[in-house]
Amino acid sequence: MPHTPAPGTGRKILVIGGGPAAHRFTQKMLQKGLGEDTITVLTEEPWAPYDRVALETLFNDPERDLSLGDSGFWDHPQLDLRTKTRASDLDVKNRVVHTRGGEDFPYDELVLATGSNAATLNIPGAHRVHLFRTIEDVQGMVKEVADLREKLGRAPRGVVVGGGLLGLEAAAGLKDLGAEATILDVAEFLLCTQMDRDGGLAVNSLMREHGLDVRCERFIAGVELDEEENVVGVTVKDGPGEDAAVEHIDADMVVLGIGIRARSGLARRAGFHLGARGGVVVDESCKTSVAHVWAIGEVADILGQTWGLVGPANIMAEVVADRLFGGDSTVTGFDTSTRLKFSGVDVASFGDVYAKTPGSIEVNYTDPVAGVYQKIVVGKDQETLLGGVFVGNADPYDALRPLQGRPLPAEPARYLSAAGGDAPETELPDDAILCSCNNVSFGTVREAVKDGNQSVPALKKCTSAGTQCGSCVPMLQKTMEKTMLSLGLTVSKALCEHFDLSRQELYAAVRGSGIRTFPEALERFGKGRDGCLICKPVMASILSSQPKAYVLDEGRGALQDTNDRNLGNMQKDGTYSVVPRIPGGEITPEKLAVIASVAKDYGLYTKVTGAQRIGLYGARLEELPEIWKRFVDAGFESGQAYGKALRNVKSCIGSTWCRFGVQDSVGMGIRLENRYRGLRSPHKFKIGSSGCARDCAEAQGKDIGVMATPEGWTLYLGGNGGANPAHARVIAQDIDELTLVKYIDRYLMYYIRTADKLQRTARWLEDLDEEYGDAMAHLKSVLIDDSLGICADLEADMERQIEGYQDEWAATLASPGRLRRFRSFVNEPETSDDASRQYVLERDQIRPATQDEIRAAEDGSGPVLISGARIPVGADS
Repeated sequence: MPHTPAPGTGRKILVIGGGPAAHRFTQKMLQKGLGEDTITVLTEEPWAPYDRVALETLFNDPERDLSLGDSGFWDHPQLDLRTKTRASDLDVKNRVVHTRGGEDFPYDELVLATGSNAATLNIPGAHRVHLFRTIEDVQGMVKEVADLREKLGRAPRGVVVGGGLLGLEAAAGLKDLGAEATILDVAEFLLCTQMDRDGGLAVNSLMREHGLDVRCERFIAGVELDEEENVVGVTVKDGPGEDAAVEHIDADMVVLGIGIRARSGLARRAGFHLGARGGVVVDESCKTSVAHVWAIGEVADILGQTWGLVGPANIMAEVVADRLFGGDSTVTGFDTSTRLKFSGVDVASFGDVYAKTPGSIEVNYTDPVAGVYQKIVVGKDQETLLGGVFVGNADPYDALRPLQGRPLPAEPARYLSAAGGDAPETELPDDAILCSCNNVSFGTVREAVKDGNQSVPALKKCTSAGTQCGSCVPMLQKTMEKTMLSLGLTVSKALCEHFDLSRQELYAAVRGSGIRTFPEALERFGKGRDGCLICKPVMASILSSQPKAYVLDEGRGALQDTNDRNLGNMQKDGTYSVVPRIPGGEITPEKLAVIASVAKDYGLYTKVTGAQRIGLYGARLEELPEIWKRFVDAGFESGQAYGKALRNVKSCIGSTWCRFGVQDSVGMGIRLENRYRGLRSPHKFKIGSSGCARDCAEAQGKDIGVMATPEGWTLYLGGNGGANPAHARVIAQDIDELTLVKYIDRYLMYYIRTADKLQRTARWLEDLDEEYGDAMAHLKSVLIDDSLGICADLEADMERQIEGYQDEWAATLASPGRLRRFRSFVNEPETSDDASRQYVLERDQIRPATQDEIRAAEDGSGPVLISGARIPVGADS
């Protein structure tokens, strides 16, 4: 038996596999100091270890470098990275690994980091499917889509089998490439291992809204090929049995994303102990059943199962590195939290999502109108946090995930932000994990800040936090800022690592430069290529608040959230709400009749909302243009119940009817709503118009409140309802109507210019209190006394907003290009009434064919034509 040298005295350490686990192990060994040890890494891929978590970014940026670590990492003299080298046999008796190329690599310690293979299916036509596991896989998919588009003259139709993380990323990648994508999954809902049923069904709806065709409870039976071995479709069944109904789906390419299988062939042939799912069984120190051999990452069966996440792989790599230097580290458990990385899709979960823990309690909130589902699972003591599920609004995730297994500082319901929860600001303990991918604690980050690493890039570099999936970056920035404040340091106002400007400065820069798109803003005022979860929604708000900036044009749609992109709030079942604007709550019988007619014709649920409007619920995406055309023709406008904008102006009946009213509050409410309609802002805002001091319109609880007095109007600012209410504050009393409107103009534009991201007016005033001592004194000085000399500019800004107003639904209906996002058929609505005409499909756009094109098509030399018959979007087309 070969002699094993002591740590650092010349051991030959051999690693088989070149994925993230191999890289993390090598990185930790270097950090500890190799002494005279050497490390050889064998990988059969042509690249150095790269970040598989970021594979989906290659769909948009095929040339992106995903390499892990610094560019010179593998130049270290004691590291030997062998690419394109595949291990073929393992001789554990003599401690030698043989390769297919005929080389032998002796070792003193061997680390198996062979990872996993993409799972495959034994079905007809399986040899023509794509897998989604490596850079080469993505490159193959990119090439296939491009080739098919050129060959077919239309958007290729892709079918992705598997509704887990891999499947969703592959489907989103196909969509980014310009293909149509259908997801097939055997479960009732997507992400069935990360979501509970309600959350999973909400994810189904979100993915459909994102442009993906979702078909659950479907079993693929075969890939259909033509005589030239080209994919033409798939055969699916609605159940696993022989009597299941069979369905055909047209397809041009098929991608398998059904999971992974541990790559343990070497270990199996060498006689290692394997687990039920084929992984190499290891103990809590990652030792295998064979001496001097360790297993880490996806090939390892530890704690009774294999793990397909980068976080567990990194922890195992660190444990083995510690053990090889004489340490006693062990694996005790893993953080299996998940957050999706799709733009506009906010989905996250952690811990016991199914509430399987005995005695556990589920606290949840569902808003079908907004398309939001939030659930928190606590123990039988009603305070120990066990897990959570968030769909449509994952704001609580960052703060809650590190508290898993610990008592919550407040009642669970207070953490349901979508329900108006006002959870207290909590100082998370030092031993809580901030970055689960790299197992970085809050204490590590705080110490790094104290050591002078006082920017997000610096913290990423020295701690590795936020360098893989990136979902913890907002919490990383927040922790850095709080630590700096505790040290008495000035905190940078930078929006995020991509923009050194604050939200306020960025707004001014965009306003002054006339920039209209996110890439332009990133190039001129920022850095990097993609943006992040912080800057993208902020830029969506800023760009949409510019005059005459249709909310979905010039790439702004990709930055917007679900509801803004479809100009309606998505409900839990994937349908949408329709809420026409009713200024001041005043409506005619004729308009009431139109609402009743639409609701009856489309089978919609109707409800009078708290905003004095009538909401209609249950409309399908493709029905929205039809419904809104009827409303626009009847004189209605979008109520913007989906946007960060003016929501409504609530009014009482005032002096027109009420014996207590002293002013026309209805007329004032209508005037204010028509003046500020469509005004985009950092957050939603509401206005109340009351005709007397009885305040039936609740003006003192609104962002802006006006209350009639015998001498004029009292103006209130900064009210807020919900779970964290704030009473509005008086800024002016007994003022006339012209002065009232002038002050509101100035106030709103000053708020839009200077508030922070997603900051309601009440919280903004609290910040002004902290900065100036008295928010109202400051506002009076700026907005009434014009101490800064900006009032005329603020008023001019508001006038430009008013002059540039366009109803979003009227503007959408006037543009065939804008209507395409609402179609179920690629040649709707223009061609649905004409089945005889011929059309050309160019880049997923329909246009009538010319006579020359029709003649050329007939003799085989022209474009592929389609008839006027309706052609569905997605895999059915």
